[in-house]
Amino acid sequence: MSVLLSEKYTSDIDPTGYYMSEKLDGIRAIWDGENLVSRNGNIFGAPQWFKDILPSNKLDGELFLGRKRFEQTSSIIRSGSMDKGWKNISFMTFDIPDPKAGKVEARWAKLQSIVNGVNHPQLQFLQQIKCTGFNQLMHLLDAVIELGAEGLMLRKPGSTYEGKKSSTLLKLKRFLDAEAVVIGYTTLISAGVPVPGAMGALECVLPNGIDFKVGTGFSDIQRKNPPKIGSTITFKYQELSAIGKPRFPVYVGVRDYE
Repeated sequence: MSVLLSEKYTSDIDPTGYYMSEKLDGIRAIWDGENLVSRNGNIFGAPQWFKDILPSNKLDGELFLGRKRFEQTSSIIRSGSMDKGWKNISFMTFDIPDPKAGKVEARWAKLQSIVNGVNHPQLQFLQQIKCTGFNQLMHLLDAVIELGAEGLMLRKPGSTYEGKKSSTLLKLKRFLDAEAVVIGYTTLISAGVPVPGAMGALECVLPNGIDFKVGTGFSDIQRKNPPKIGSTITFKYQELSAIGKPRFPVYVGVRDYE
């Protein structure tokens, strides 16, 4: 499945005129008219009643439970169509995945018409705001982060849909994020004493072979039931060290659903 992927926003880009929207802490999905499909082409096991809500039109969007609820969203989707959590998930659509569908403004007009026609609370069009300049961009970024959001997405006006990473779609976050594979665990130490059956940190490896540990961002339940060795996780971090290790990495969730 070829989908439009973002580049990172850098301060040398004038955001004036770009469209801004919240970067959702959800799971990217394409609705192909019959199934919800991951960006890697895997079909999500959504219940039939959820699929019946969606239109025959192809949609690009995210399955979204709420801010700071990525891990719960991932758990519901991994559990398949019988999970009752689907009743709380919304499909937040933000594009039509078709290079021939015209410029972004025309695609959004059609999307809003589709969503209004469906008229169901679990299908929503993601709000877009036109940027008046850098100060507004930073103000909105601070506002959404304070509410618990990840950051912002910026869309270049007049752009078409591209099934690849493109500079017409930019992401802006206070933290960077990346993926890594779990290769081992350390034991949790409390007051100098090992805690049996509790994970202290995940030992991980980046795609470039650099290994590091992720020791924060876990609930007590997750420490007792950590991601399996071989799992791919998402984590956020502030920057890379001089030798390429992520600094202050924080666990976000498992990405094996894709």
